[in-house]
Amino acid sequence: MVSGRLTLDTARGAAEALFNGGLRIAEGERLTVDLSGVEAVDSSAISVLLQWLRLAQQKKISLVFINLPANLRSLADLYSVADVLPVAV
Repeated sequence: MVSGRLTLDTARGAAEALFNGGLRIAEGERLTVDLSGVEAVDSSAISVLLQWLRLAQQKKISLVFINLPANLRSLADLYSVADVLPVAV
């Protein structure tokens, strides 16, 4: 579960934390990232999600995002990346 802010101030740390924070996911496994605890976002959040997706693809891990806050969905639509993000409803 991701919580707090995904903004310019926290984006670099958040982007690195998911895969470098001791999380051990084997090739072929699925990682579900719950974003229900995210309190604030800006456009940096989109780049964090895209970086997580890119890292997952490099490691051959299936990644899915759940519980995207409405404002994050709006940003994904605004930047035309909503169709690229693996979001489970």
